Amino acid sequence: MDTTKKTLILFSGDFDKAMAAFIIANGAAASGDDVTIFFTFWGLNVVRKREKVKVGGKSFLQNMFGSMMPRGHDRVGLSKMNFAGMGAPLMKKLMRQQNAMSLEALIDSAREQGVRFVVCTLSMDLLGFKKEEMLDGMEYEGVTSYLGTADEANINLFI
Repeated sequence: MDTTKKTLILFSGDFDKAMAAFIIANGAAASGDDVTIFFTFWGLNVVRKREKVKVGGKSFLQNMFGSMMPRGHDRVGLSKMNFAGMGAPLMKKLMRQQNAMSLEALIDSAREQGVRFVVCTLSMDLLGFKKEEMLDGMEYEGVTSYLGTADEANINLFI
């Protein structure tokens, strides 16, 4: 076990949970740790491109999932007190008032610090997402590869 390695599984596509994951990842990276975030299931929405990307080879259900789920980190809602979609904009306003980093800034900072962004290939296959629909610079692995990384880490968080 390496005490300088940390892994996070971002399973949730909720704004507040994504914020927590990126705050933790940035803090660990700033402390000199090697950090990996493994995006799976609803967490994929955080690293989807905002614009619609035309790709073929999707089933009817995969197309439905893709059209119903938010595209990109700036369109995900809060896990609690979402107030019919107003929760995330209210939280973003509060964050600006408190001079807190935005989710976009946290994502950019994590990238600059070398945090690995790994997308779960099984989740992509199930939900019908293609690499072209994800942000640039993502890595793609199955759960077995991620678990190899997690085995080496001293902290593994599930968010």
